Amino acid sequence: MASEVTREEFESRVGAVEREVQGEKLVTRHILEQTRRNSDDLAAIKTRLDRVEGKVDGLDQKVDGVDRKVDRLERKVDDLAKSLPGIVADVMREVQRERK
Repeated sequence: MASEVTREEFESRVGAVEREVQGEKLVTRHILEQTRRNSDDLAAIKTRLDRVEGKVDGLDQKVDGVDRKVDRLERKVDDLAKSLPGIVADVMREVQRERK
C-alpha cells in the first residue's frame, strides 16, 4: 500500500535521483572521453608499429643479403684453401725449372 509522502520528502527524493543521474552522466562522459583518447593513442601506436615493422623487414632483407655475401666469401676462401697447396707446388716447380 502506498503511504503518503510529504512535499519536502518528495523533493528530497527527486533531488537525490537527479544528482544520481547527473553523476552517472559525468561518469559516462568521462568514460567516453577516455575511450576516445585511448583509441587515438592506440591508432598512433599502431601507425608507429607499422613503421617499425617496415624497418625491421628492410633490415631483415639487408641481413639476408649480407648472409649470402658471407656464404659466397666463405666458399671462395674454402676453394682457395683447397687450391693453395697446388698453387704453391706449381710455383715451386716453376722456380726449380728456372734455376736449372
